[in-house]
Amino acid sequence: MTIGVLALQGAFVEHEQRLTELGAQAVQLRCKEDLQQALDGLILPGGESTAMGKLLRELDMLEPIREKIRTGMPVLGTCAGLLLLAETIENDTRTHLATMSITANRNAYGRQLGSFYTEQRFADGKIIPMTFIRAPYIRSVGEGVTVLAAVDNRIVAARQKNQLVTAFHPELNDDSTVHAYFLDMISEYKTAKR
Repeated sequence: MTIGVLALQGAFVEHEQRLTELGAQAVQLRCKEDLQQALDGLILPGGESTAMGKLLRELDMLEPIREKIRTGMPVLGTCAGLLLLAETIENDTRTHLATMSITANRNAYGRQLGSFYTEQRFADGKIIPMTFIRAPYIRSVGEGVTVLAAVDNRIVAARQKNQLVTAFHPELNDDSTVHAYFLDMISEYKTAKR
């Protein structure tokens, strides 16, 4: 299984480490040509969503990634990646890929000092560690979106078909639950395509 990890900015190396631990191959996506590879899924990591959106446009990667997602390729967006996928960003006039039917609130927990760690149940499974750094949260979800986790009544993880988002950074802890869930999504997708 080969997963493309957007490597323009942010915490992409840690995602690669989690994928490798689970036996998947991670390849860095830095330019439009990198998207030509045979990929089974995509990860949009945390970082700065405005900077990432700008770079995606400048490198002409935005539309090819949007098309891959629209045609069913599984994608995991964490923190800034969630904002890249959100159809609406409540406190920002810009949107980026805008493929997931969610309304997000950018920097919802405040600046760096508002960062925190907690543990909460994910996808009706086990309780996992969640690290929030200048994190967004999901204000509301549209039709077909399943809420997978909430902290203090705020949605922090959700799924819509082939799209999975977390407001927290699952790559920054030793727990690989979210990445394993994502790899299962990819397996489902590949089976359905056959």
